[in-house]
Amino acid sequence: MFALLKKPVRSRRKPQAPQKRTLEVGNRALPLKIREHPRSTRITLRIDPGAKGLSLTVPLGLRKSEIDDFLERHQGWLLTKLARFPQAATSLGPGSSIMFRGVPHVLEHSGSLRGVTEALVKEGRAVLRVSGLPEHAGRRVAAFLKKEARKDLEAAVRLHAQGARKSVKSIAMKDTRSRWGSCSWEGNLSFSWRIVMAPPFVIDYLAAHEVAHLDQMNHGPQFWSLCRRLCPRTDEAKAWLKRHGSQLHAVDFD
Repeated sequence: MFALLKKPVRSRRKPQAPQKRTLEVGNRALPLKIREHPRSTRITLRIDPGAKGLSLTVPLGLRKSEIDDFLERHQGWLLTKLARFPQAATSLGPGSSIMFRGVPHVLEHSGSLRGVTEALVKEGRAVLRVSGLPEHAGRRVAAFLKKEARKDLEAAVRLHAQGARKSVKSIAMKDTRSRWGSCSWEGNLSFSWRIVMAPPFVIDYLAAHEVAHLDQMNHGPQFWSLCRRLCPRTDEAKAWLKRHGSQLHAVDFD
């Protein structure tokens, strides 16, 4: 994220509807959404999860020329940040690679229209074998990851809930982009199933994080103390997600 402070613009008009345009960054063409905010005093530029687009929040009434100047000045910043991501969302098909519990797996078609998706080691390499029509490989891999994520997270949540002496009402798997997990006051936990692509210690941290919220609905010192007690590798896992998390969102399962 990059932000530039601006003097507040005094205007009584309501914010315009978000504008959509395409921004050329190096050899990429990325969708850009520009949104006015009545209380904003600065220009804020964000790269969307998976580097699939850009979001710009601007003060009310900011001129187009100022927006263009800002974007031109920060081309270098965007190029540096976008270099961490592939040129396009990673699509899945036979021969492509996908992370599963932190290990790269080569996608292989079983040659059969029926059968289960399974992770195995073949001739010394990790393989994710998928059946069905090759063009449906992404959907089948997504279904497999959701099932495995639920298995891992339910086991980790159960363990950490015992350690925190808390009860969990329900666990849901979602494909959220803004957060990896959430916890409601009623004890309902929700997780992004994409986390199963991360190493096991990161999956364990996410479970511990949301369980800790059952006791502390904040991110204060007591919350982090409990989180680190439940998961000693909390800081390492947080650093991993900060560095690699957006790349998990870049995988296209459609």
